[in-house]
Amino acid sequence: MILEWICIVVYSISLILILFYAFAQLNLLINYVRAQKIVDNSPLLDLKNPEEVPYVTIQLPVFNEAYVMDRLLDNIALIEYPREKLEIQVLDDSTDETVETTAAHVNRLAATGLDIVHITRIDRSGFKAGALKEGLAIAKGDLIAIFDADFLPDADWLYKTIPYFKDPETGVVQTRWAHLNRDYSILTQIQAFALDAHFTLEQVGRNSKGHFINFNGTAGVWRKETIYDAGNWEGDTLTEDLDLSYRAQLKNWKFKYLEHVTTPAELPIVISAARSQQFRWNKGGAENFRKMFKRVVSSEMSFKSKMHGVLHLLNSTMFLNVLIVGILSIPMLYIKNEYGHLREYFIVMSFFVISTIIFFICYWYMYKKTYGNGVKNFISYIGMFFTFFSIAMGFSFHNSIAVLEGHAGKRSEFVRTPKFNLKAVGGNWKTNKYLRKKISPHVFIEGILMFYFAFGMYSAFIVGTEPDFGLFPFHLMLTIGFGFVFFRSLTDKQ
Repeated sequence: MILEWICIVVYSISLILILFYAFAQLNLLINYVRAQKIVDNSPLLDLKNPEEVPYVTIQLPVFNEAYVMDRLLDNIALIEYPREKLEIQVLDDSTDETVETTAAHVNRLAATGLDIVHITRIDRSGFKAGALKEGLAIAKGDLIAIFDADFLPDADWLYKTIPYFKDPETGVVQTRWAHLNRDYSILTQIQAFALDAHFTLEQVGRNSKGHFINFNGTAGVWRKETIYDAGNWEGDTLTEDLDLSYRAQLKNWKFKYLEHVTTPAELPIVISAARSQQFRWNKGGAENFRKMFKRVVSSEMSFKSKMHGVLHLLNSTMFLNVLIVGILSIPMLYIKNEYGHLREYFIVMSFFVISTIIFFICYWYMYKKTYGNGVKNFISYIGMFFTFFSIAMGFSFHNSIAVLEGHAGKRSEFVRTPKFNLKAVGGNWKTNKYLRKKISPHVFIEGILMFYFAFGMYSAFIVGTEPDFGLFPFHLMLTIGFGFVFFRSLTDKQ
């Protein structure tokens, strides 16, 4: 009976934490809806007046980007801004032949009169954070725009973002990510689905009320003074962008999020690339919770901002709660049918389905912003929602390992996400030399979990005197999710 009660307690706590997170998302949705009615009266720099044009440095942190480097440099060369007030730094930490090809490309662009420099390091300490910090020390600009290698800003991107630095308290302007290959596969569709919710509901919902938001590592602009005032880039977490964002906001710098300005980028098209990206983001989130929790709760921010900040830093930990609920749900199914005196408890527990309903409402609001309203789109949304949730749950074991490592303080290297640019390789992604060839041991555990949750579906028929289908849809989604991650990990040759 002790094991049963431990199972009940842990299961209940995880469900309560998920519900609490769902209510926070609902609050962000309310904030988002209200923000749509507010007219933005931010003071703007007049870039037609030479005296108001600030000096801008564009930083391009890159590492072994053979497939996208030419595309990146050619695109950045098209950026419209007064040439006498623009500098471009290619912060190249590459260890392969791209060092030479990039240097040659930079020299060709420099010969056209563009102020562009190629900066390399022998010591890659701090990884991306270290490269940004080193470039910052010699940057000419008062404002620092940053783009990862797969981002392709429009030519007028600086004219859409730089004016918002008229307010001297504005430290960061962040734009919304768009997706070059949204419809390439189910994998890219569900990644776009999740990112769209973050870049609408979450970023606007938080920013509109002055809560903590984060610079997303790319497609944004920093005031140089803000970076220095916040303590500069630090490489002690895998998400240096989230880390610096919180330190800057704790110094009372304002962040400006521009939902209407999009910056297209490439989504990972193979599951090994998505796994490495997910691992870095989720472990980095946990590392930042460990680093920033005390600073946030002891700050002078409002109670609500502190609560949203803590939940923001705990975002990745929701995967651990989902995994716990999933694993314990099968024992709970048997406990439910064996101990009749717990009937009232399970009636109360059924209330927690409201978490799924809240997520369904929040994501629908974001989905229709992209695809429009109407019955046909709503039906498509239902399919996408359950596909997304199934696959997200399929990633829960992999991401939970990342979260546990982050909370435990286990250090690991910054693992880059391979970029593809399928046009450059004739559409054949298998030729990408940066893909990991070894299959992670996690994959085989995910295969075991697929069969475990399939047993959960079978249990619905045998657990009691009558079938109990209460958890059948949940176990079906878990089986599909882990099955998708397991088989794709094998067939994509991680």
